[in-house]
Amino acid sequence: MKKIGIYLGSFNPVHMGHLVIANSIVNETELDEVWLVLSPMSPDKLIKTTSDVHRFEMLKIALEGVNHMKASDIELALPRPSFTINTVNHLKKNFPSYSFSLIIGEDNAAGFKNWKQADQLVDFFQNIFVYPRLMDQKSNQRD
Repeated sequence: MKKIGIYLGSFNPVHMGHLVIANSIVNETELDEVWLVLSPMSPDKLIKTTSDVHRFEMLKIALEGVNHMKASDIELALPRPSFTINTVNHLKKNFPSYSFSLIIGEDNAAGFKNWKQADQLVDFFQNIFVYPRLMDQKSNQRD
């Protein structure tokens, strides 16, 4: 069974921090791949400035030639705002033989219990990997 890490984000823009996190997770776990899933409209970020297509193209360029990571646009065809449960239902239907783990920042982990159908998310994901959020304490901006 192929083991995939799902790293959701607006990637506005994608940067080295995203790639370092994904690379660390794939190298320090038993995951076969990490999919960086472009989220078109997160429920907590309803304002965006860069188009989905442009952000996805930047994500693909950032991952060119990178082993064990791929850009994924699966959320672009799902209802908006992008609830993770919708992504999970898509993964269940389209990749039934894969095992999935979730990759989130500690800021998101703190409020995870408030995510839509959080109990079903916990049941679906093999693991939930939480990475520390190193950001300016004065800033509320997340990417």
